Amino acid sequence: MKRTVALVVLLASGMVLSAAAQTPAAPAAAAHAAAPTKIAVIAFQLAVAQTNEGQRDFADLQKKYAPKEAALKSLSDEVDSLTKQVQAQGSTLSQADRESKVKALDEKKKQLDRDTQDARTDFQQDMQDMYNGLASKIYDTMQSYAEQQGITLILDVSQQQTPVLFANNATNITKQVIDAYNLKSGVPAPAPAAATAPKPAATR
Repeated sequence: MKRTVALVVLLASGMVLSAAAQTPAAPAAAAHAAAPTKIAVIAFQLAVAQTNEGQRDFADLQKKYAPKEAALKSLSDEVDSLTKQVQAQGSTLSQADRESKVKALDEKKKQLDRDTQDARTDFQQDMQDMYNGLASKIYDTMQSYAEQQGITLILDVSQQQTPVLFANNATNITKQVIDAYNLKSGVPAPAPAAATAPKPAATR
């Protein structure tokens, strides 16, 4: 199920508003007895990224593209080297040699541009697929948490165009949803990056 964060919140808000619009007005006595509206906020994108599963999957994605990144770095170095050669040797090269080097440089630049764009497109697509798959599961956990806590409306504060101007920190359920999903998924927390051991002092 592919749903962006904005769509998730829009759908959630739309369902609440639609239900409210279709529900007939209750008698005054019943209105007083009704439970108060309980609103919460969540940084949904942050919640997805900071789950154990999200951190693990993103690390795996980085490993997948590490060889491509190294290849692009190598090609970029070739372009830089050829550029310096043309600039340094331009006045001493024959017309034919200069044209040959300029042509080789142009082809390398075009290849670098193509490979970079292809890698960026592939990475973004894999990232989007990974995010969408995990986001739908986080949404289910968020929904279950909201039902358990009696929350009637959740607003996403991770969007730049969020309508939320202020929210008390006590209403932020980002960490609670992350913890609930980590418990449900059973994915362990990623191991902390190993600290670099100090080098022993040289002995004479």
